[in-house]
Amino acid sequence: MSRLDRTVDLLRDLIAFPTISSDSNLAMIEFLEARLGACGARCEIVGDETGTKATLFATIGPEISGGIVLSGHTDVVPVAGQDWHSDPFALHEADGLLYGRGTCDMKGFIAACLAVAPLYAEGRLSRPVHFAFTHDEEVGCLGAQALVAEMAKWEMRPALALIGEPTSMRIIEGHKGCCEYTTTFHGLEGHGSNPALGVSATEYAARFVSRLLELRSELAERAPRGSRFDPPGTTLQVGRIAGGVAHNVIAGLAEVDWELRPVTAADKDFATATMRDYCNETLLPAMRAVHQGSKIDTAVIGDVAGLEPVDDNEAARIVAELTGANGADVVPFGTEAGLFQHLGMDAVVCGPGDIAQAHKPDEFLARDQLDACLTMLERLDTRLR
Repeated sequence: MSRLDRTVDLLRDLIAFPTISSDSNLAMIEFLEARLGACGARCEIVGDETGTKATLFATIGPEISGGIVLSGHTDVVPVAGQDWHSDPFALHEADGLLYGRGTCDMKGFIAACLAVAPLYAEGRLSRPVHFAFTHDEEVGCLGAQALVAEMAKWEMRPALALIGEPTSMRIIEGHKGCCEYTTTFHGLEGHGSNPALGVSATEYAARFVSRLLELRSELAERAPRGSRFDPPGTTLQVGRIAGGVAHNVIAGLAEVDWELRPVTAADKDFATATMRDYCNETLLPAMRAVHQGSKIDTAVIGDVAGLEPVDDNEAARIVAELTGANGADVVPFGTEAGLFQHLGMDAVVCGPGDIAQAHKPDEFLARDQLDACLTMLERLDTRLR
């Protein structure tokens, strides 16, 4: 059996774990731990507070700083309501394409890592290779955030991170952050016949949204000159507005879901400070003039750092050597790479599959993409000897 066929079999095993973000990933983590442990990897499991989710961090090679992390997330998006032509959790192959939920996003990369792990274990590596297989990337990179918090306490830390998200094996050196918020307005209910005696949470939510839209224009004007992103600047959008119970009742409660995709950390700070000040200095005084118990709360639903392109990126240089690619790109979608970068590591994104297939029915990964990923990871072994 060829190395590619063996990897496809591993992918088949991984696809069979229905690791939708709302469900447990422990069975898949146990499978990964067993496979890597059989190669002699030193394995550590970082569980979440619920006891139903976990991240696996495994190491092959010397116990020293300066290693390279191969990172992938184990969770997948739901399939409910999608029109699949085959069982999404049973790998189906046709015309060189491997169909199944998570094939490209991103169990194909994880399968390739498992396939080359025995190769890394055969000889003496000059620096360690770490495998980070996380949970809940699709709902806020929760596993990676917890892992990075633990890594910050370690004396011996990795130096580089390769995140194998689907990039069609292109080198990605930058992407925007993704920050998700829910702002809740607590007003005072009352009879609709006299609006002045109540505090309409929906009306203040509308004023908040209006300010968000003004802020969106301000952020567009802050776009860095020569930005390679499309759109070039930080974007902001309102995803949901909810509140009120009836036509004739002053709404006592309203919610606004909004999202920020910052190009820089400075833009994120500017946007959040702007909205915080608007609430504290404009909206709340007006609300409390009628009802002192009025409140505005903003909950952080997701806060994923962007990956900022840097002039000196060893991770990008190594991947360029391994793949033969010239140059690097930026993308609008988010990954866990920025979390590793903010820990002080060089980070790059490169993996098999096309992001256009992710999250869709009949998600697939081409066999030749998986083969190219295997070649990259095998060349990494040669480079680290």
